[in-house]
Amino acid sequence: MLGGPSAEREVSLRSGAAVAGALRSLGHEVHELDPRDESWVLPPKTNVVFLALHGTYGEDGTVQRRLDELGALYTGCDAEASRIAFDKVLTKQRCVEARVPTAKFLVVNSEKIPWPKGWQPPLVVKPVRQGSSVGLQFVERIEDWQKALAEALKFDSEVLIEEKIVGRETTVGILGDEPLPIVEVRPKVGSYDYKNKYTAGRTEYFCPAEFDSATTKRVQAAALGAFQAIGGRDYARVDVMVRDGGEPMVLEVNTLPGMTETSLLPKAAAAAGLNYAQLCQRMVELALKRKLVTV
Repeated sequence: MLGGPSAEREVSLRSGAAVAGALRSLGHEVHELDPRDESWVLPPKTNVVFLALHGTYGEDGTVQRRLDELGALYTGCDAEASRIAFDKVLTKQRCVEARVPTAKFLVVNSEKIPWPKGWQPPLVVKPVRQGSSVGLQFVERIEDWQKALAEALKFDSEVLIEEKIVGRETTVGILGDEPLPIVEVRPKVGSYDYKNKYTAGRTEYFCPAEFDSATTKRVQAAALGAFQAIGGRDYARVDVMVRDGGEPMVLEVNTLPGMTETSLLPKAAAAAGLNYAQLCQRMVELALKRKLVTV
């Protein structure tokens, strides 16, 4: 399943096309299904639905619930874990409960809310339920506060306000129940926003990231802790900021991470010795395992 109705449709089409090509190269029969609306039907004798959807509908638990009703096997997290992970506030709450390190935060639902008492810039403002850095704003000055809120609120009725963590930007892929090598992300200009994320050549990636072994273990443990806190299964990608002293701070969990040519989970898998096609195969196998368990 690829495409879909979300703001991330174009990226999803690219992810899905790459996955379909890889699975066909392994000899699988692959049917591409674009669920633009609720009228979609699975092809007969579908063994596994490979979810290459991103954003609302695909990543928020909606399509997973429908597939559960159909009794279909599908890749990735179940409906409830997807719902929690797609909601940045629920994810933060689960992390706090599980003592997974994450930045101080609050939730705002109006552009008229004044600057939060006791907070200092810089802050990060982002829609509660969007992915791929859609609507992400950085507030470096108090006078930019209202404008940032208005922009982020275009994409959701609530926005998450976080202290901006200064440090190195990383992401950790989880495959099975194991963290993959850490990827460090360094945009050449500006922040790791939608444009830098999906335009080849605008961002440098280092994998495995150059941390000492103790810091590497801390960052991977934080990522795995967040994955477990939201009830994740099969795979995900967890974004983690690493302070200068080596302290990890989890930002969010992506339950259906990008699978395009610039995506980070395939880079991490490659560093662990899995090429792109092998990664896709492993994702399918993790879903098929559930059939063996339930029989």
